[in-house]
Amino acid sequence: MKKSLLILLIGFISSFQLQAQRGLKIGYVDMDYILDNVPEYKQASQQLSGRVQQWKAEIESKMQKVKDMKQNLENERPLLTKELIEEREEEIKYEEDQIVKYQQDKFGPQGAFITQKRQLIQPVQDQVFNAVQEIGQTREYDFIYENSADALMLFSAKRHDISDQILAKITRSSRKLEREEQTENKEGEDENAAPEEYKSVIQAKEDKIEEQQREEKRQAIEDKRENEMNERQRVRDSIREAKRLEYEQRRQKMLEERQQRRDSIEKARNAERNNN
Repeated sequence: MKKSLLILLIGFISSFQLQAQRGLKIGYVDMDYILDNVPEYKQASQQLSGRVQQWKAEIESKMQKVKDMKQNLENERPLLTKELIEEREEEIKYEEDQIVKYQQDKFGPQGAFITQKRQLIQPVQDQVFNAVQEIGQTREYDFIYENSADALMLFSAKRHDISDQILAKITRSSRKLEREEQTENKEGEDENAAPEEYKSVIQAKEDKIEEQQREEKRQAIEDKRENEMNERQRVRDSIREAKRLEYEQRRQKMLEERQQRRDSIEKARNAERNNN
């Protein structure tokens, strides 16, 4: 046990001495500098700045409206009743409260400005973090700080500033991603670039679709033919039934006329017998 502790202690001392001999390798990142050189961030930041100016203009407009309301009240106060004055003051108070609420919604701790700015910076911060991890490991840095109030450094040599390296890393990644997207789009548009196996699969699907379309067309023709035959049969049956009814009516009429003649003859004979 003591022997193991001694070996560990010796290893730790040796590692510390080796580290002290080669010196610490420290880098820092200037986040403001990186943000200023990322086109996506600059574009989104300009959009956010435009929204901020619009919000400020709306606040100023609302404040001017309240100011005018107060001035009008002072001018008309001698002519107003107590109830009307109180009503106007309540209206002014309501408008002032709405201005405060609007300011909090836009510029408060949880307002739209802070939220949108956080959403704007977060993707760039993620890229920086990933690039820092890769550079820190591959180039054997001991420490990399962010040169800001959150990680204050009283002195930093320019040779330790790796912000340009981080920015170049992000730029290369963006260009690589853009090239990959362009390649994918080109492969999707150019059928000649597709592998033969892929072409055969596509051709098989197209043949299957064409066969299905032919089968559907053939089935539609057969259905139409069957419907036409059924319609013709229905018409024939209707005509046959009409003729049958007409025949039955004529036959019934003939039977009735025959019976009437028989009855007349029988009546005449009976009358003749009675006369004799």
